[in-house]
Amino acid sequence: MSEGITPTLAELIALRASAQRRPPARRGRHSVTGPSASPLRGRGMEYAESREYVAGDDVRHIDWRLTARSGRTHTKLFQAERERLTLIVADTSPLLYFGTRTRFKSVQAARAGAVAAWQAVREGDRLAILRGSMTEAPVPPAGGTRGALRVLDALVRWYAMPPKEDLGLAFALDHAARLLRPGSRLLVLADPHSLASIPESRWPALAAHHDVIVLLLTDPLETSPPLQRLPFALGSQRVELDLASDAQREAWRAEFQQPLERALDRLPARGVQVRTLSTEASSDAWLVALGRAQPQVA
Repeated sequence: MSEGITPTLAELIALRASAQRRPPARRGRHSVTGPSASPLRGRGMEYAESREYVAGDDVRHIDWRLTARSGRTHTKLFQAERERLTLIVADTSPLLYFGTRTRFKSVQAARAGAVAAWQAVREGDRLAILRGSMTEAPVPPAGGTRGALRVLDALVRWYAMPPKEDLGLAFALDHAARLLRPGSRLLVLADPHSLASIPESRWPALAAHHDVIVLLLTDPLETSPPLQRLPFALGSQRVELDLASDAQREAWRAEFQQPLERALDRLPARGVQVRTLSTEASSDAWLVALGRAQPQVA
């Protein structure tokens, strides 16, 4: 098949260079030992030692007992109990297997997932991936190049063509919630329409203990339709939409633009980082979504 319609393992492996060009992650809200440099939330941290307080330490981690005994303020230091998990949830809705510029949204999803996988390897994370399926088990967590290649293989298989079974993003997130541990990073690759099946209460619950990033795949035709008649093939029939018509443009906006606008408006308020990635954009352009919190000493 032609380039841009189906992803290949070779192109996903080649995207390792994109992750290597990115600056290393800053430390987040907690200073931790081990390979992970992003913030860990909730539980999943264990006490390591205490030292005297210095300016900039988080007052929430003051060791009050040692402070009382010594007469000098001390701060608790923590270390991660385990390597962080980066879990990718792949939306395999049929809506993704479409594109008008450069590549299909499905191919861009595979490429973005590959960039995330290589970035996770660089940061020392373990990697896993799943989709909405009862018959296909998640790719289990693994670290290093081995873990990344397992994820890339799944991305190639799932985004080559629409899978016969797709139980939706809500089902996939239910499964993800059972695999995640506090401090994990969750990356959701999705078509904006797929978010309609997710109860809005689900996002704060996920974001309370994990870094949650939703990457929405878009196509320029969906977001900026031309002011003209557009022909479409519908089986053996030919259908034309007059996008110069106000009524047709409003219907188009409701179908393609409103789901995207709703996600961009509502998800950040629920603790979720949300970004868009067009089919014609560089596949690593979304990495700004991994913006780090300002470093603090814990």
